[in-house]
Amino acid sequence: MAFEELLERAGGMGLFQVLQLATLFLPSLFTPPNLLLENFSAVSPSHRCWTSVLDNGSQIPANLTPEALLAVSIPLGPDQQPHRCRRFRHPQWQLLDPNNTATNRSEAATEPCVDGWVYDYSTFTSTIVTTWDLVCSDQGLKPLGQSVYMMGLLMGTFVWGILSSRLGRKPMLTWCWLQTGVAGTSTVFAPNFPIYCGLRFLSAFGLSGSILITTTLTEWTTTRWRAVAMTIQCCTYSMGQMGLAGLAFALRDWRALQLAVSVPFLLTFLISWWLPESARWLLIKGKPDQALGELQKVARINGCKEAPKTLTTEVLKSTMEEEMTCGEAQRTLLDLFQVPILVRRIWVMSMVSVCIQLSYYGLVLDLQSLGRDLFLLQALFGAVDIVGRVTSIPMLSLLGRRMTLASFQALAGACILANVLVPQDLQALRVALAVLGRGCFAITLTSITVYGTELFPTSLRMAANGFQQSLGRVGAIAGPLLRMAHQTLPLLPPLSYGTVPIVSGLVMRLCLPDTQGQPLPDTVQNLESQRHSAARDNRKAVIITQSTWL
Repeated sequence: MAFEELLERAGGMGLFQVLQLATLFLPSLFTPPNLLLENFSAVSPSHRCWTSVLDNGSQIPANLTPEALLAVSIPLGPDQQPHRCRRFRHPQWQLLDPNNTATNRSEAATEPCVDGWVYDYSTFTSTIVTTWDLVCSDQGLKPLGQSVYMMGLLMGTFVWGILSSRLGRKPMLTWCWLQTGVAGTSTVFAPNFPIYCGLRFLSAFGLSGSILITTTLTEWTTTRWRAVAMTIQCCTYSMGQMGLAGLAFALRDWRALQLAVSVPFLLTFLISWWLPESARWLLIKGKPDQALGELQKVARINGCKEAPKTLTTEVLKSTMEEEMTCGEAQRTLLDLFQVPILVRRIWVMSMVSVCIQLSYYGLVLDLQSLGRDLFLLQALFGAVDIVGRVTSIPMLSLLGRRMTLASFQALAGACILANVLVPQDLQALRVALAVLGRGCFAITLTSITVYGTELFPTSLRMAANGFQQSLGRVGAIAGPLLRMAHQTLPLLPPLSYGTVPIVSGLVMRLCLPDTQGQPLPDTVQNLESQRHSAARDNRKAVIITQSTWL
């Protein structure tokens, strides 16, 4: 907490913080397109079996219409539309007879699409589904690929959280940007689906580190401006969602779209050399000389001419004496589960993260269930996300961190549950409720980013955030997979998506303290001091209330 004083000596909120946000703009902008890319690159278009009568130019009878040729080549499916996965073994010319009965059609011998499929390329010229025929018996490979990507996010978040706590924020962040860019770019050259999944896993592994560490770099922002800085960064994510709709509309080939969302990470890697290491982390790790160099660098950028006099090694040691001598540098991930004040916080926040991501990814990765215009839906989700992120600033100030997070979790869940009661033919109302729920999730995601950062001390902040987000990715994996139960238990997915955020918000409201207006804690001792101070304030409030009534 004494680090706040050092930040003020280095200029507080100045040009450096603005340049830092500008540098983080590009990776933040292209993070959502990478996460939601398969809403477009993995679209499954209309398809049918290839047949010689329909698709071999030399065998097409000149006197028959395409509809007639389709009728004699492809049987009807359960929805009374041409079957997507079977064809007649031989052309059924007798079906053109107006006196033909449905019995004759059902008795005709059929077979799978042994010669491949014919796809509708009117919307997308190429997707991974059409490239590797992920349809019919292989349609389960598509959600499997999404699960592999989410697994990369899960493992990466856990690993980068530990490594960045031990080796530093800056080297891990630049490596993550390089890995995301190289693996994502290499994906377009994948010769088969397993290699594609492997490269997507590596891309997700790096992207998770980028998400985690860029969030933690708000350590360079003072308490007064932290929520604003994090909200601006989150609004950049929202712009990325809208940008994905525009990119997908302009680039209808999945390889071109994949390149467009991967190359920016390589550009960010090239310009990231100037970013400083976290001075908080350097001080906690017992490296005051390096921390002084980074603080003076920030002060120069902020135009603080008195910094050489006001920022010295002696000032750093005297200001951070408690933090540097309390042994925080020796703490490990295990302390999160051994120190009493941290145990409740890590488990409750991990539970909240799991519940939010389960519902969130269950909603945003199922655009096709809400309508046919995927581009418009994605743009609407991005627009309402911006509104939600901007709204987060006054909400966090008026209601506090804890109440804002709990309230909008509950409202998002209520929107999903309300959609269960809306008939499928009222498509406009269903979209409106989904967009409202998406806006509530925007406020929720901003709130948990701010709140989760403020609950843990500097030496364990990265490890704690990494653990939370790793468990959260379990929810991200389960969310899309839960939709697979829709065929047998149609109400299970929406009821689960709606119920879990309401329950998690209630549990968090009862178990955790608010952190509004408090500086970032540097040590466990700081957390204890905050708790005792809050307890004294509560006792004073009770006494004042009792006195008023008397």
